[in-house]
Amino acid sequence: MRALLVSFILLTASGPNLLAQTPDSVRKKNSYPENSRAKTKSLIKIVAAPVVLISLGLYTKEDGHVLNRFSVRDWRDDRFPGFSNHADNAMQFIPIGVVYGLDLVNVKSKNDLVNRSLILLKSEILMNGLVHTLKRTTNIARPDGSNHHAFPSGHTAQAFVAATFLHKELGHKSVWFSIGGYTMATAVGALRVLNNRHWISDVLAGAGFGILSTNIAYATHRYKWGKRPDVVVLPTYSNGPGIFVSWRVGEND
Repeated sequence: MRALLVSFILLTASGPNLLAQTPDSVRKKNSYPENSRAKTKSLIKIVAAPVVLISLGLYTKEDGHVLNRFSVRDWRDDRFPGFSNHADNAMQFIPIGVVYGLDLVNVKSKNDLVNRSLILLKSEILMNGLVHTLKRTTNIARPDGSNHHAFPSGHTAQAFVAATFLHKELGHKSVWFSIGGYTMATAVGALRVLNNRHWISDVLAGAGFGILSTNIAYATHRYKWGKRPDVVVLPTYSNGPGIFVSWRVGEND
């Protein structure tokens, strides 16, 4: 036992020297599993919440489930039959205004003006491409019967783009920025249902697509030009708007 203990101490003490003598090719090869795990964790952070919300949207879209869009619409009709409030038209953009407005009182965001604006632009392009493509392809009638562009909710998607943008830029300063942004985005979704403009399924999926779009925009943005991104997302148009996504696997050149 004593011999094993001495051996362990000697090995621990010499570990850094042994690592320094290890060829670069061996060290790079051994780092692959760690890099892979880091990329997997990063991907999970990007998609986890959106997948849950979009899945709930698809679940509630179908009749016969414990919670479905028709039962929520009936609840709304029973308790708020004449409800009408258009605050959601402005509320969906307020978190974005907060980020830029606080610059005027010297509350700095995580990113500078140019990079922050580029990220927001990518978020908006991706979100609008996803939402409007799905609206045209799913062809689901709104609960008020005004048109067949219900799924997903564009107002809610926009609100969650704005809330996630606020969270990414100022959430590190105070959790209340994140809480305030997501509370406002949730209120926008609730108003879309109460105004009878959207089903609960539209709102849940819209929230998921809004968060997903902003997460992807941040994950694919590179602040040092010349470094290739692991994920490339570009808007496309071929018989309608769409999204091109490319995921690069392997070590950087």
